[in-house]
Amino acid sequence: MGEDRSVLGRQAPPPPLTLRYGEGPDHVADAWPGGPGAAGRPLVVLVHGGFWRPAYDRTHTRPMAAALRDAGWTTLSVEYRRQPGAPEATTADLLSALARLPGELAAADAPFDGSLLLVGHSAGGHLALWAAAAHPPPLLAGTLALAPVADLRLAHRLGLDDGAVQDFLGGPPDGAAALDPVRLPAPAAPVVLLHGTEDIRVPPRVGDSYAAAHPATRLVRVPGAGHFELIDPLSAAWPLVTAALAGPGGLVPPAGREG
Repeated sequence: MGEDRSVLGRQAPPPPLTLRYGEGPDHVADAWPGGPGAAGRPLVVLVHGGFWRPAYDRTHTRPMAAALRDAGWTTLSVEYRRQPGAPEATTADLLSALARLPGELAAADAPFDGSLLLVGHSAGGHLALWAAAAHPPPLLAGTLALAPVADLRLAHRLGLDDGAVQDFLGGPPDGAAALDPVRLPAPAAPVVLLHGTEDIRVPPRVGDSYAAAHPATRLVRVPGAGHFELIDPLSAAWPLVTAALAGPGGLVPPAGREG
């Protein structure tokens, strides 16, 4: 049985604002400023998935970004280079975006409290967990990893997406400990990890491996959910995603929520 991929092609309103953080064609990010209540909440930085492959870009996060904006968050969806065998380009882009874009948004009067949350899906979950551990941005409030490729060696052994890990790295992951969230120290800021029990793209055991290595992680198994429901505002899993941001046990304490 295949997974519901309808969110990948669903139409959504264009972003109100697009920012640049470099000179390359992929050095851009879409911004979705929230309403007045967003001033008391962190900026949500979305890192899209797609197994680090050029075929997938940030546009498929538009339904999710718009839904988060409507729920009261200023949201930024980051693009980055996706060049097989050049992981350093991808990671450099993410770090550049995190260093520059929050200030650009603040200068544009987009409301947020100065801190940020990293939210990544699939390969974007890998990148978010990597950044949170290896190069945490200032005022990082936490990381929400949605079905992340959080253990590169296990993902490689499982042959995910026809060898996506080896294609991304340009070789096997054994020597890539510095890029592998499961082998890095746990991030200092809180981590919540959501994984659908029926995910066939990134099996739940990949998320389980990360949580076992980093016991402070809050692991939420989403019954009946596949890979893409976690980024789909129309899915039954979506309330668990928003609760992981601001809910009981979520990354933002209750005082940061709008009533």
